[in-house]
Amino acid sequence: MDFMNKCSLWVQKILYLQKTIYPIINQKYIFMKQIIAIPTSDNCLCSHFGHCDQFRIIEIENKEIISEISLTPPPHEPGVLPAWLAGKGVTHIIAGGIGNKAIALFNQQNIQVFAGVPEKPAKEIAMDFINGTLVTGSNSCDH
Repeated sequence: MDFMNKCSLWVQKILYLQKTIYPIINQKYIFMKQIIAIPTSDNCLCSHFGHCDQFRIIEIENKEIISEISLTPPPHEPGVLPAWLAGKGVTHIIAGGIGNKAIALFNQQNIQVFAGVPEKPAKEIAMDFINGTLVTGSNSCDH
């Protein structure tokens, strides 16, 4: 078999894989499980990330909420919350005001941060996240 025929066979194999395997991988990525953490006070988004009473941890799969729990965070000290929430499997933080250093620490843990979200009930924020309508604004925290 000459070089051109071998290349043609490889191209055919690649095209086959692209048509069959790629959509499956892409679909799995879209519908993967996500765990969001929302800092709350009285079950509404707390405007200052580090001063919340609790975190609402919401597990989402296939665009549906499959579990929710409120957890009391450990005492606030620099670097503690990113490690604690990463240990809970959190993939996304949704916050009002959050410091740039905290955002960097979450990013180091492969946790995506949405900042500048307006105060409203945690469940509404979760539904906005699921539906792709989450509103973010300027991050009101300056440290």
